Amino acid sequence: MRLAAVDIGSNAIRLQITTVTTYEGTTNFKKLEYLRFPLRLGLDVFHNKKISDKNKRKFIKLMKAFKLLIDLYEVDDYMVCATSAMRESENGKEIVEEVKEDIGLKIQIIDGNLEAELINLALWSYIDDKSYLHIDVGGGSTELNIYSKKTKIASKSFKIGSVRALEDNIPLSVWKSMNRFIEEHIGKKEKITCIGTGGNISKIFELSNPPKNKTFIQIDKIKEIQQYLESFTYEERINKLNLNPDRADVIIPAAKIYLAAMTAANSKKMIVPDVGLKDGLMQVLYKKNRNKKHTSSH
Repeated sequence: MRLAAVDIGSNAIRLQITTVTTYEGTTNFKKLEYLRFPLRLGLDVFHNKKISDKNKRKFIKLMKAFKLLIDLYEVDDYMVCATSAMRESENGKEIVEEVKEDIGLKIQIIDGNLEAELINLALWSYIDDKSYLHIDVGGGSTELNIYSKKTKIASKSFKIGSVRALEDNIPLSVWKSMNRFIEEHIGKKEKITCIGTGGNISKIFELSNPPKNKTFIQIDKIKEIQQYLESFTYEERINKLNLNPDRADVIIPAAKIYLAAMTAANSKKMIVPDVGLKDGLMQVLYKKNRNKKHTSSH
């Protein structure tokens, strides 16, 4: 079975095509194709409330390219989900309709709660009976989920994201409401481990040079990496640290968001699994199609 997932974020757009096989009772997910295109829709939307004509044209071209790949790989089923930038954009629904009419690609604009639910599907293997705060920082929003004894006890989406923070576009009241949410649901004496998802925390984790098989990072190390990144100019982060241009600027504000949430939770440690929205979409697609021999959604 071949499945495709597209995550239309505020800072970048990702396509993953996966083949799913079952052998001797074990189901294996193997990545066939992964593409990340740096189209920053969030910058338009958080400034002007709509996607610019230039970025709209680029977006439509990208959706054509993704649809071609989905067809070339003869994918059985796919899901395309758009998050914060598209849901806040005045012309988001109109663009989604145009893509459906012209290209035949169906895009779902999802809210923050569903976004969090989908990411959670990919996280279950990391969650045990202890308490966890899951922090997912995107370009336009941050999703928080709190778990205790393998049960989600609270969940909320906040308009705090790396692209918004880059533009200094987050009111103090929103930061306060995020801290309040964490403090209300996590007891001060409770020892809690954080789980961080999103491209920026994955890159911070990578920059920490973790030993093989290590999946967590200490808060002090995140602070150290943040200070290290701040010691370089934007150009140096691209040329000396080899960061993508659309990662080199947002990684510092993203680090601040992760650190703010960890500090509010009084947490010292963060697990960094390499999963995100696209992996949750794969889980949904697999559950939907596992009993079918051949399916097609397009």
